[in-house]
Amino acid sequence: MNEAVQTKSAPKPVGHYPHARRVGALLFLSGIGPRDPASDEIPGNVHDGGGGLVGYDIALQTRAVFANVRAVLQASGAAWEDLVDVTVYLTDMARDFKVYNKIWAEYFPDHASAPCRTTLGIHSLPTPIAIELKCVAVIKD
Repeated sequence: MNEAVQTKSAPKPVGHYPHARRVGALLFLSGIGPRDPASDEIPGNVHDGGGGLVGYDIALQTRAVFANVRAVLQASGAAWEDLVDVTVYLTDMARDFKVYNKIWAEYFPDHASAPCRTTLGIHSLPTPIAIELKCVAVIKD
């Protein structure tokens, strides 16, 4: 089985690709950001009078990206607990890692059942977001 997954419950991808692809029991999610699925707005972004980004709230963006990942998982027949590997991209590792890591622990309180995780500090993402997740899950029959 090799099946693409799209859902209106998550923000539209910013490029020409699916939200996820299921290959056998594995589910590969494309990069998922914190944009609001209904409005396409980025939670926690603060703009100046000219529309330029002057700040953001990493806690709001983290919770929003987790909600979007959950929406793609559910649309794919998977659940939050089915995540096995997560790659996290932060645009400001020094500023945001501590808050992100604290929220991660709320969502995955048990180390033994939490997915593997790699966190990378990067310079930018395709839209003005501060966090993006790339995930792999195993769909249980």
